[in-house]
Amino acid sequence: MIGFNISKRFIRVWQRNLRVYKKTWKISFVPPLLEPLFYLAAFGVGLGGLVGVLSYDGKATAYTAYIAPALIAINIMQSSFFENTFGSFVRMYYQKTFDAMLATPLTIEEIITGEILWGATKAVIGTALMMIIITCFGLLHFPEALLLLPVAFLGGFAFACAGMVCTSIVPTIETLNVPIFLFITPMFLFSGTFFPLDNLPGWAQLFAKTLPLTHLVELCRAFALGRPSWSNLIAIAYLTIWCVITFPIAITGMRRRLVR
Repeated sequence: MIGFNISKRFIRVWQRNLRVYKKTWKISFVPPLLEPLFYLAAFGVGLGGLVGVLSYDGKATAYTAYIAPALIAINIMQSSFFENTFGSFVRMYYQKTFDAMLATPLTIEEIITGEILWGATKAVIGTALMMIIITCFGLLHFPEALLLLPVAFLGGFAFACAGMVCTSIVPTIETLNVPIFLFITPMFLFSGTFFPLDNLPGWAQLFAKTLPLTHLVELCRAFALGRPSWSNLIAIAYLTIWCVITFPIAITGMRRRLVR
């Protein structure tokens, strides 16, 4: 990218994080495998028994099938965002991993790019694991559902950039609870995850459409249910633009923080 000193060496940062992940993979695998079971049991079976079916894309859709793709989108958001907030902050401040990397030919831009890429990769890994579980319930429509993997990378990259922006400005690791409360939690509840946006007031619907998770949920739901449409291009464009805007902000913010 123009103005940034980034070469293919950023892949070394990604490889370093992958090696660490391989040592703790048994623990890392548990949440993506168990979370869909818990949510499907609580919302799909429990609440789904009350809701029954609802209308999505003009078709009657079982509530369990409606929320399953949203669970994937939520996992994409959380895994990438938390990796590049708490995970990156620990590596930067407590473990001094960034300082050690800066003693090598790696630049700050390459370190942060590798970190963000790793956040997106974790989103893809988590999505693949969740797809295995959700497929066992017959809630994914193939082959369209395979498109969830590239969508996971795009969404993961978007939220990884957002997470790194937060990491660049918070003074302490405890302060990361502020963007979680003000940014992550509202999206978790009001991005068309557990109920259609049509149920919200007009102003709330407009607000929801400005949130990245809303567009990620739309993509996941369209591909998981085997109902892709041309309107999905708007969601793809939104997330792409989000990445184009937040990536340089994250790089610039982290460069300022690490240099001082």
